[in-house]
Amino acid sequence: MSDTLTINEIYLSIQGESTFAGLPCIFVRLTACNLRCSYCDTAYAFTEGSKKALAEIREKIDDLAKPFLEKQIVGDDVRRLISETEKSKSRHVVSYNLPLIELTGGEPLLQKNSLPLMKSLCDDGFTVLIETSGALDISQVDLRVHRIMDLKCPSSGESERNRLENIPHLKNTDEIKFVIGTQQDYDWAKQKIAEHQLAAICPLLFSWVAPLQPHQQDKSLKKVPEGQTPISRKELVEKITADALPVRFQLQMHKFIWPPDKKGV
Repeated sequence: MSDTLTINEIYLSIQGESTFAGLPCIFVRLTACNLRCSYCDTAYAFTEGSKKALAEIREKIDDLAKPFLEKQIVGDDVRRLISETEKSKSRHVVSYNLPLIELTGGEPLLQKNSLPLMKSLCDDGFTVLIETSGALDISQVDLRVHRIMDLKCPSSGESERNRLENIPHLKNTDEIKFVIGTQQDYDWAKQKIAEHQLAAICPLLFSWVAPLQPHQQDKSLKKVPEGQTPISRKELVEKITADALPVRFQLQMHKFIWPPDKKGV
């Protein structure tokens, strides 16, 4: 196997989702996906992309990260301060090497060379995230990587593809994301949280489905199953609070800063 990956785009922006939302992040979007979720807003990554050597990818990442790394002394000072302070008095101080690096897609784990890329980034001190559908085995991903794993809800049209065998491999630095567009999605997610005691494993994210623009509605996407009742952002938040669910509600921050269909942000 050659040391290449098929890449759709690499760019610097801010992290728009997860517990890392708002932090500077370099996104490495890989080409290809084995799912066709009804709400997918990156269908362009199904096929568009070009092969790049791992060394070329690292060069691009390092170039984008360089301005942050030149200021790394600030991060080193924070870590030194924490080490010199009692842990019980410094729990509110969290330090990450910036920028974050996130592998996304598409589905990054479809390309096996994503694994050595993530390892090399971790070895060099980067804080690495991966967004994965939850349909593929996550056990081979370097344990230093923050795995943000979906559990696909019914309206995705892909809930039968969830690989529940992944759950025992999750650690407290990982995150589980439910993308919720219908009342049935909410009920399903609530049931799975209780059934698998997910709140005891890692942070849980409830992400509301943002409507697709007409040109984003790729013909290959699954249809929302019949009998589903759409849920609004307000309704979703009200249900979370009424049911006292231990979850983080999130919107895709970048879609409120730039046009919701803009690439490379």
